[in-house]
Amino acid sequence: MDNPQKDEQMDNPHDDEAIAGIKKELQTNGCAAAAAMIQTYFDEQDNVQLNIGITGESGSGKSSFVNAFRGIPNSDKERAAPTGVTETTTDPTPYPHPNHPNVTLWDLPGIGTTKFPADEYLKKVEFERYDFFIIISADRFRENDVKLAQEIQKMKKKFYFVRSKIDHNIRDEEETQGSEFNEEETLKEIREDCIQGLEGRVESPQVFLVSSRKLHLYDFPLLEKTLQEELPAHKRNALLLALPNVSLEIIIKKKEALQAGIKYRATMSALGAAAPVPGLSFSVDMIMMVTIIRQYQATFGLDSASLQRLAQTVGLPLDELRAVMTSPLAGNEINKDLIIKVLSSSVVDLSLTAAEEGSRFIPFFGIPAAMALSFVSTYTTLNMFLNMLADDAQKVFKKALGLDTTV
Repeated sequence: MDNPQKDEQMDNPHDDEAIAGIKKELQTNGCAAAAAMIQTYFDEQDNVQLNIGITGESGSGKSSFVNAFRGIPNSDKERAAPTGVTETTTDPTPYPHPNHPNVTLWDLPGIGTTKFPADEYLKKVEFERYDFFIIISADRFRENDVKLAQEIQKMKKKFYFVRSKIDHNIRDEEETQGSEFNEEETLKEIREDCIQGLEGRVESPQVFLVSSRKLHLYDFPLLEKTLQEELPAHKRNALLLALPNVSLEIIIKKKEALQAGIKYRATMSALGAAAPVPGLSFSVDMIMMVTIIRQYQATFGLDSASLQRLAQTVGLPLDELRAVMTSPLAGNEINKDLIIKVLSSSVVDLSLTAAEEGSRFIPFFGIPAAMALSFVSTYTTLNMFLNMLADDAQKVFKKALGLDTTV
């Protein structure tokens, strides 16, 4: 069984304030008020808005980056940002994440066009809307990119330079140099060339080399890590849960972030068990678990729509991705019947549920005992399902990259 103390290591000051408020509410106004406060906490977390501005010159690969970040193939006519060699973005266009709509990538028009001249650009794209900017170029960063970075810097917001289409450069250099080709040296030269053009004009320029077709390679994992470190604390989880699974480390971080919330869910279950109505706690817990486990599934990209998009992106049959998943949740819609079926194979969970219901009839101590058992049962169950899905996510990630899924 997972240790609740491990989760507490993930807490930030916002969590500590929430815990203190819940304890006070419980002492002052009782179980129902405390449960409502926990629900409000989760609602706030789920609705933290994160707006990311993606900009650059025409043909730089902005739209492809927006699509790759959201796990959407360029060929998806319904959800993908339009791509092309000419400027296809004429107005700031929002593209919400398909599984986390509170996170929106904005495909911004190319800077320096007739409609969006450099000196009016930030005003026209409504600068204040965005939490940070990503400035993309397919070669060296140009004068307009530098002007934009300088203006963003003046306004005390974060921006990041992304050198796109790196896979094209690597392929071209390998064909040109033949046996003399050295990928590490080529990447170093490209990075230094970009930084050299920015030094002295932009404070501490940092350039990330990225291929939207192969996000797991080059600097995208480093970009993810940098964004995580530099965002305000209350927005980090919003970004983390929406990030594409481009490394095993990201999957592990997502698991840890979701695990940190389980103690709150278990507390809500315990508070619900205070109602002296046989069977009510179990029914409420089932509704809650279905909702939460579906969220876990979507966050790991294991829902049917996400798997279909991944299969299309990596060029694998959907069945091959599903075949590597080993949990009883694999390939199934999360519903009450499936949860009960999985739990029925767990002696521990069945025993805890039976003990919780039976304890209600014990005079004086029945309700407190039922609350304690409900906490342990919910905590154990959610951890079990989270572990299952995290393991499946790692297997799918390895299969998508052609790695050995047996280890």
